[in-house]
Amino acid sequence: MSSDKDDLSGQGTRLATGVQAFTFGDPEPVLDSREVWDYVECWLNGHWYETPIPWDALSRCLRANAQHGSAAFFKRNMLASTFVPHALLGREAFNAFALDFIVFGNAYLERIDARSGRPLALRHGLAKYMRRGQDLQRYFFVRGWFEEHAFRLGSVFHLRHEDVNQEVYGLPEYLGALQSALLNESATLFRRRYYNNGSHAGFILYMTDPAQQQADVNALREALKSAKGPGNFRNLFMYAPGGKKDGLSLIPVGEVAAKDDFLNIKSMSRDDVLAAHRVPPQLLGIVPNNTGGFGSIRDAAEVFFVNEIEPLQRRMLALNEWLGEEVVRFGHYQLPASRSGAGATSTDLIGSV
Repeated sequence: MSSDKDDLSGQGTRLATGVQAFTFGDPEPVLDSREVWDYVECWLNGHWYETPIPWDALSRCLRANAQHGSAAFFKRNMLASTFVPHALLGREAFNAFALDFIVFGNAYLERIDARSGRPLALRHGLAKYMRRGQDLQRYFFVRGWFEEHAFRLGSVFHLRHEDVNQEVYGLPEYLGALQSALLNESATLFRRRYYNNGSHAGFILYMTDPAQQQADVNALREALKSAKGPGNFRNLFMYAPGGKKDGLSLIPVGEVAAKDDFLNIKSMSRDDVLAAHRVPPQLLGIVPNNTGGFGSIRDAAEVFFVNEIEPLQRRMLALNEWLGEEVVRFGHYQLPASRSGAGATSTDLIGSV
């Protein structure tokens, strides 16, 4: 891939026939270019630390493709299905808290106290706009450079995924698969734009017959232009009396739409996203390509819950230690009874009910 500075005018060699040969630029190592997902230090602007990567970009990537967003919401739904509401923390606040933690690797709750000092409620703070102060104890809600709200010291609970490069903010676990998620989106947009464009002629019409008049060439050009948009896929008739056998050649180039490995790109990028989220494909409603299928969905759900959801639940118990009260509790995860008539299986989870 060439950069913006490497255009078609660089390093050209003009041949004697007038045809110009050119190169597209030198190979560029991926690790030498700074992209949006590359790590940068948390910059201190005098009041708070900026995030290591733009949270706005992460929020937009949530719906970049079907699997990435679905896996995040699926984890949130499994956590919400076992959460036991508390007087200080309701279902709505917990659902937003859990989704922020999965998407951004950071989640915040503000403690609202009564005059006596006892907590009245735990209010969710949008992780997209939360910033951590210079002393790492104060927190700010920042919607813009001139819109900031400083929280009372000690009133914000911050749950974060650990990062090996810094200890200010957390980072989500799926960052390594974001390029695959964006590739999946690009492949879908490319195919969609191809059909919406309507230019399905997909060939080069090469004419060398001297018997053709300029009026005939202009008529042929207009006929090809009319094959775009509404009424496309129309047939074209060309009559060239006295023309040579190879005076009119059709060189197909539009086969890229059929040979762009669309299905392979979609399936491979989907697998990368699911591997990053560690969600079994049958739990997201993905249809298997083989006759054997993906195996038992009940077994997959139970293993996924034990390996992925239980660790998330245990991490969220840190709120109880911070508040000094058992606010976060989880019940039992139950699956519906099987067709064989056996009773519903359940996995005992942390928390008391």
